[in-house]
Amino acid sequence: MIPSANALLSVDQVVYTTDFNTTPFSFEHYLHRLPMFQPQGLAELAKKYGEKPNDYYVSHSAPTPGTKFFDVKAKTLTPDEAFAQFSLGPMRLLLKRPENYDAAFRELLDALFEKVIELRGGLNGEKIVRRESAIFVSAASSTTPFHFDPEINHFFQIEGNKHYHVYSPSAVRENELEDFYVEGKTEIGQLDLATRDKTLEHVFDLVPGSGFHQPQDSPHWVQTGAERSVSYAFVYETDATRARGRIFAANHYLRKLGVHPQSPGASPGTDNAKSSVMKVVVPVRRRIVRNLERIR
Repeated sequence: MIPSANALLSVDQVVYTTDFNTTPFSFEHYLHRLPMFQPQGLAELAKKYGEKPNDYYVSHSAPTPGTKFFDVKAKTLTPDEAFAQFSLGPMRLLLKRPENYDAAFRELLDALFEKVIELRGGLNGEKIVRRESAIFVSAASSTTPFHFDPEINHFFQIEGNKHYHVYSPSAVRENELEDFYVEGKTEIGQLDLATRDKTLEHVFDLVPGSGFHQPQDSPHWVQTGAERSVSYAFVYETDATRARGRIFAANHYLRKLGVHPQSPGASPGTDNAKSSVMKVVVPVRRRIVRNLERIR
């Protein structure tokens, strides 16, 4: 039985209301005390994944924070095999959607999500289109390279130390967001670290029991400490956050035509029109690209 979210999560309501989805901010939690996050519980969870590569990812550590995300080579290990090798050198394991493998993780996700929706004052008419969690297990001295994700994130440190460098969403330039969202992607936006505005960087030195909120499109890179690190996160997207991406996609095409488009939020009517058009265009473009890649 999972304790109530009030017993698991401690967040300043004023900070949450002020900074939600605009500025990263820290909070405290007690997830690291749950049996499911103890070493034996995590090892048992890893065995349940078996040979389901769509639900996990094992990779080497990035040599530097500025390494391109997809230049880091994957490792051909199952989660169970990875757990046995964390002492051998830097590497990273991502376990996707543990709530599909263990009912306790489903119960945890439901409780935490209900709490954050309460903190943000409800969904205000938005509809959830995706909601899932993940567990990150990294060996000592492992680096996750600089990138951003198109989703709202709450991040919890469970075991070991982690130095999390995250920038406010405004650190991503509009043309970069337009180029990303026009591809119709749902994860991993690559960026150049060297050109970011350092005044927008927040550094969270995470230990078990600490966590933070990461807004949509907040670029970040991560370094683990001198021991294995375990983290848990849950993310979600709404129809409004998806629509925001489609507006950036529309602006990509308008810019190609020599137009200087309005940013999302400047005109609700224009935003709605852009989103509606791109709801058709982006999937079609994605299918064309896939077919061309198959032909090549």
